[in-house]
Amino acid sequence: MNAFGSADRLVETLSRPRAQSDTRAPCDNRKSLILVAVLAGGFAAPAVAQDDDPWLLYDENGTTVRATLQFGANLVSEANLFWNLSEFAAPTSGFDPDTTWLELYVTPGLEFETTFDGGNQLYGRISAVGSYTQGTDAFDTGDTGRFTLEESYVGFRTAFADGAELDLSFGARSLRLGTGMLISDGASDGFDRGALKFGPRRAWEIAAIAELSWDDYTGTLFYIDPREHDDSDNGNALAGLDFRYDDPAGGYLGLTYVSVLESDAPYPRVDPVTGLDIVPGAREGTNTLALYARSNPFEGALENVFLTGDLAYQWNDSIDLSAWAGRVQVGYTFADAAWSPTLTYSYQSFSGDDPNTSALERFDPLYYDGSPSAWATGSKSAMVFINSNVRSHNLSLSLQPTDRDTFTFRYAHVRANELGSPVQFGQATRPGAGGGLLQTGVSDPHLSDDFFVEYRRIINRNTFLSAGVSVAIPGEGIRNVFPGSDPNWVGGFLNVVYNF
Repeated sequence: MNAFGSADRLVETLSRPRAQSDTRAPCDNRKSLILVAVLAGGFAAPAVAQDDDPWLLYDENGTTVRATLQFGANLVSEANLFWNLSEFAAPTSGFDPDTTWLELYVTPGLEFETTFDGGNQLYGRISAVGSYTQGTDAFDTGDTGRFTLEESYVGFRTAFADGAELDLSFGARSLRLGTGMLISDGASDGFDRGALKFGPRRAWEIAAIAELSWDDYTGTLFYIDPREHDDSDNGNALAGLDFRYDDPAGGYLGLTYVSVLESDAPYPRVDPVTGLDIVPGAREGTNTLALYARSNPFEGALENVFLTGDLAYQWNDSIDLSAWAGRVQVGYTFADAAWSPTLTYSYQSFSGDDPNTSALERFDPLYYDGSPSAWATGSKSAMVFINSNVRSHNLSLSLQPTDRDTFTFRYAHVRANELGSPVQFGQATRPGAGGGLLQTGVSDPHLSDDFFVEYRRIINRNTFLSAGVSVAIPGEGIRNVFPGSDPNWVGGFLNVVYNF
């Protein structure tokens, strides 16, 4: 997950999608180029690229081949990391709560598309991510990085006489469903791979996707295998379906079902007699049904009001799991005012395990989008609390003084749903990591108050700049873990991304 929100998400919004927060064996560039040539049909690209598009390598006989490149640099500074809890929990560990580091990444890629006489299309893409962290990051890791394969997929599109279209693809690629509440980030960053905050990896290691669209409806069947770190691979494999309606007038309505087919990932549970217990392999067999929607229901003076909602129910009969999560959001854009302010309020909540029952009520957020603009629970606190046993009130104000400049102010009031119950265990955590101190829960529901100010500028069509500062003020729940000095956790970042 990315506590500040990676700049490449801005690039995805403002430019061509790259194919989203958290990877594998190093990529052999020669093999990658050979694979692209095979996928593209074994043709040779002309010696001189197209004059009007230097990244277009080949465009003949219904086939195009294009090169892509994205790279970025991110300077991050943190003080009083994790509210200095390491000073009390592990005073001999040598963990430094004050640190500054530099993250770098580059993502070269090649993609092709062939259109046949009947209109059918064959397409594919291959890309890699090289990332590095200079200095020591928030999880006490640094001066390390990896070059890994990112995307390597091939697909086929066909259209039917009634206007319906079928899109089939297989390989390593990205997949995001709905609002990113459950399925978004298919790969991990940080630790030995570097680029903890940037989070440039997004693609699933394996993704088999069948998408059928007609009129304003889209149905998607999928099988996905996340690209996990080698030393923490829990063998996860998921499958499901998504059905979505997009209203031509604006808004959408969708339903997602996800089933965990295989997993060695454990779940924590609180037994009313024995206390905290770790259930090995508990994720396997977990099912989640989620509803998501957005609407602009009003006209006239309230036409700029928008409403969104997400609701999810989760169950696993083999471990007696019954959990839930949801979010409601209301916003308004002052379109006629200077700087076009957009004010948004949201409330999100994820169930925790009730320590007074023998059942398990803790919600598993799976592979959610952890950026502040999506599903992060607090800008900084999201590095500690995953979306389980937490709830938050969130307020944001976005200002756009020019077409190129955007300021966003965010506030989150974060609380625990269940006392004496785990609030930090699961995705993106490891034994000994800075956030691993709160597994047995808190005695007061107030966890933190997070403030985040971000500035984004579109320098040109290829270059994007982001900067931000944030502070997380500990609540009584955090202060009571280790009574004493619990300073405010502050930090800032400055990054630049180039996308070609």
